Amino acid sequence: MGILEDKSRARTFYRFLSRVYDRVNPVFWNEEMRDEALEALDLSEDDRVLDVGCGTGFATVGLLEDTSHVEALDQSVHQLEKAREKDELADVDFVRGDAENLPYANETFDAVWSSGSIEYWPTPVDALAEARRVTKPGGRILVVGPRRPSNRALAALADAVMLFYTEEEATEMFREAGWVGIEHTVMGSEYVDDDAIVTVARKKE
Repeated sequence: MGILEDKSRARTFYRFLSRVYDRVNPVFWNEEMRDEALEALDLSEDDRVLDVGCGTGFATVGLLEDTSHVEALDQSVHQLEKAREKDELADVDFVRGDAENLPYANETFDAVWSSGSIEYWPTPVDALAEARRVTKPGGRILVVGPRRPSNRALAALADAVMLFYTEEEATEMFREAGWVGIEHTVMGSEYVDDDAIVTVARKKE
């Protein structure tokens, strides 16, 4: 387990990163990548969506372009403070909470989105199962996570920090959590090639 796959350490990390997060984030995950991923989730205006690990609201802004029914959750009070400062997110219900213990009833959402968060979850399968619990039958999930580097030395360094994984490992995690129709797309920014795995899956009817 990487050093940031610990909730207390991750909160401390984001206490400082939140100050520059919106400037650093586009190196790894930019608007073009976000918008391409949103197309894969295929939302409709009536869909109710949960943004898990919303951070400063970068993805939340994009979600609101497709539906006005967005709720967002993060464990970092500092990231949430930054999100709440954004005028375009004034109507979003931001909740401080845990991806592995979501404070929502069963089958609440039509879709769940999570970008840049799974790498900090100590037990990602449990969190993915929680996301399935709060998703309606036939609903979708989209998760963006970091792809493990192919270089062995870089992979070992990455794994020491937080969760990095391959497409095959992603498939296994989602299957274990009960999702079906699992598909992956690899994306990269202009600075880092193929650094993100975008996984889309659905809940059985």
